Amino acid sequence: MTDEDLIAAARNAAHHSYSPYSDYAVGAALRFRDGSVVTGTNIENASYGLALCAETVAVAKAMAQGMRGGLEAVAVIGPDDKGGGDPITPCGRCRQVLNELAQLGDTDPEVLCVGNNEVRRVRLSTLLPHAFGPASLKN
Repeated sequence: MTDEDLIAAARNAAHHSYSPYSDYAVGAALRFRDGSVVTGTNIENASYGLALCAETVAVAKAMAQGMRGGLEAVAVIGPDDKGGGDPITPCGRCRQVLNELAQLGDTDPEVLCVGNNEVRRVRLSTLLPHAFGPASLKN
């Protein structure tokens, strides 16, 4: 799967967003070493603190399917008509959730932050330097 295919999968996931409060649909797609792709979309809740980000949903789906490593790339895309079309990055919580999955496979996935006219490519370790994860709990 190419990066363009991964971005298309994230864009398709965003179409399934449940975001009636913010009207800000986000899609995420995770690509694994074995070629599999898992997608997620944001799911809002009237109790705002209970909302789930697209990346967190995708990681939860992957973990529920038994995937415990091999995360190579992540694409994140927001709505075309919001925020001036600038590339979006995962929020802090999602960076931590992605890091947990990445550390299980000892990977540093590339994160494709997609905007209307730009794809910003950045390693997860750059988005979340000095990350806390499973290795931090081992003595």
